[in-house]
Amino acid sequence: MTEIGLMRLHEVMVVLYAASLVFYFIDFLNSQPKARKAAFYTLSAAWIMQTMFLIGNILEEQRFPVLSLSEGINFYAWLLITMSLVVHMFRKADFAVFFLNVIGFAAVVITAFGEAATPGSAVGEALISELLFIHITFAIISYTAFSLSFVFAILYLLLYRSLKKKKWDGQWGRLPSLDQARRAMTISVVIGVPVLLVSLILGLQWAVIAAGPFPLWDPKIIGSFLLLVIYCVLLVMQNRGRLNGPDIAWGHILAFLAVIVNFLLISRLSVFHFWY
Repeated sequence: MTEIGLMRLHEVMVVLYAASLVFYFIDFLNSQPKARKAAFYTLSAAWIMQTMFLIGNILEEQRFPVLSLSEGINFYAWLLITMSLVVHMFRKADFAVFFLNVIGFAAVVITAFGEAATPGSAVGEALISELLFIHITFAIISYTAFSLSFVFAILYLLLYRSLKKKKWDGQWGRLPSLDQARRAMTISVVIGVPVLLVSLILGLQWAVIAAGPFPLWDPKIIGSFLLLVIYCVLLVMQNRGRLNGPDIAWGHILAFLAVIVNFLLISRLSVFHFWY
């Protein structure tokens, strides 16, 4: 198989692994059997591909590939995926499975796009471009999910205010109920958080390869991880019942304001994030 073909297969593996992270996060928060099953299938597909790459390396090198740093990380990533599939069998280990997969995904990204950092590599620049494309795509998907949560939060407050003041007319009949609006904004964030996490992992890998030396305290990096923390705290407080009714909606609205600040303002202060 050509180098470009192998690159595409690695990209498919990364996307499958990213999808499994999203499904595991949904199941982790809400105990969704369908999401858990989808996570298992997508992770299994990624494991099969990773196993094929590992066997291919063994046959090509005529030895077990663990002597170099990249080979060691590749084997480490395979072991993490294998361990995740084993731990998946234990229903009460969702917390461990999710965070084990976060580490595994980071290792898979390093091995999948590691050749981009190799001087003179025929596919190096293509890998860098593809990595940046996937990073930006996942970031935009997460921002879209957060935008949906913002819209449903606004609808929730409008409906709540109308019901409280008993001002109800025919136009509200075409809108979702309070419960539907609350679930919609929560589901949007549950999807957006792991997608943003995947984007950040991919973005850090791209920065290491393409941007050269860069400060970890770059405003964009700090702002993006802070945004992730804000939404995680929001979900935790909501699940523990510390936010109820309108407070939940206001939490989603304020969190989305942080998205806007991070996207429009903090990006301009970054050393290597540029908008044209």
